[in-house]
Amino acid sequence: MPRYINGTWEFPVLHVRGGTSTGLIIWDRIAPKALELREELLRHLMGLPLQGATSDTKQITGLGRGPATSNKVFFAAMAMNDRGEPRIVSTLAQLAGGKSQIDWSVNCGNMSAALPYWAIDQHFLPRELDGKGEVEIFNTNTKAIMTGRVALDGDGFAFAQIPGVDGEFPGVDLFMANPVGAKTGKALPTGNTSDRFGDYTVSCVDVAVPMVIARASEFGKTGTESPKDLRNDEVFFSALKKLWIEAGLKMGLTTKGRPMTADELANSETIPKVCIVGPPVNGGNISTRYFTPQTGHDTMAVTGGCCLAAACLMPGTVAYELAQGLPALSASGSEAQVDIENPAGILSATIEGRQTNTGTLITRAAYKRSAQILLRGYVPVYRASAALKEALSEAANVTA
Repeated sequence: MPRYINGTWEFPVLHVRGGTSTGLIIWDRIAPKALELREELLRHLMGLPLQGATSDTKQITGLGRGPATSNKVFFAAMAMNDRGEPRIVSTLAQLAGGKSQIDWSVNCGNMSAALPYWAIDQHFLPRELDGKGEVEIFNTNTKAIMTGRVALDGDGFAFAQIPGVDGEFPGVDLFMANPVGAKTGKALPTGNTSDRFGDYTVSCVDVAVPMVIARASEFGKTGTESPKDLRNDEVFFSALKKLWIEAGLKMGLTTKGRPMTADELANSETIPKVCIVGPPVNGGNISTRYFTPQTGHDTMAVTGGCCLAAACLMPGTVAYELAQGLPALSASGSEAQVDIENPAGILSATIEGRQTNTGTLITRAAYKRSAQILLRGYVPVYRASAALKEALSEAANVTA
């Protein structure tokens, strides 16, 4: 609860890292209910201007740190889902260095990895969670549902190592609910496991995100080149763009309720994602270089990773033909971990599904993250308005 010490109200926070993002988790029940007071509190906690903007983005008066990846705050609470099971309800505030404006429209898959550990740390859930190590997470910003799975190891938690984070820390698998057909309604939007466009054989797959998967060797590449070198190779990138336009048209990708045009696909910053793949060379199951599509990615986006991992388990796809060392999904249902080599290391994704007479049915897709509780404590709110002080006073009397 907020506390009053030396003439100043102090607010309790959990400072965390989730995946490659850092920020705070706040118990929603003790936060101000009025949006303007909630936003004022965030500006104090993260060191942002109380009004307008400033060229100073250092945030030295708070816990935020310049980049968007270190300017995230989750408001979290416990509830019950329709099955009578515990559920974490999360609302993300995305802040930006030097700006008072706060974005409430997005979620963060990386920071979400810290939410199960928040619930355990605050004794809202037992360390064992529900016996399977799983807890449902509902995000109010996007209305998305995912499941966090935590594994135990003795008296502690099983550790994981992920690209972009040095060393191993408590791990969590974040499962996406209903990942198939995120944009097109089908796992294979063209109806085929592979299609031929000119000189290139590709697989068009829509699991978590629609993606065009192409053989690196057909471009004269290995799938191990640097993203910068690939993006600067005008011959290669021109061919890649032509490919994603043709594939996007056949996939039936839409915008504003209508099919995208070739020009819209050529200039799209979001869909389709594109990757070139090759055999593994560094202990994974497949090697890839990923495009968003206009820019080469320095690592591998988690949604794209889930899509590629699913494709690796679908017989007939380009990814399936190049992947090595993977078990087949069973007819009764099983899960498999796919390790994807990328410029930053290995991204591990877990795919749950089964083989049927008509093809591969993907039921869940998860990406592996690690998380840390960096600090538990109280942040003094030195310049709180009278209205915020009153709200914190009222919150101090909230009971669990």
